[in-house]
Amino acid sequence: MTPAELRALPLGTRLVVRYRLHGEQHGATDALGELVRVGAVSCTIATRRGEVVIAISDIVAAKRVPPPPAPRPR
Repeated sequence: MTPAELRALPLGTRLVVRYRLHGEQHGATDALGELVRVGAVSCTIATRRGEVVIAISDIVAAKRVPPPPAPRPR
């Protein structure tokens, strides 16, 4: 997904974003959740662990994903 395609998504879209890590950590990681903000230089994904702000320039890949499965009955 290109930055332009990411910016065109409606807020609330569920997606997974792979992005580069900097500093002490190296490599890449994923953020799975709902798109809550997208701007010229960053986007924010609301994950189960909280909001993750990702620089657009650090995004390696992004794609829409279906809603989570319904909870299983006990």
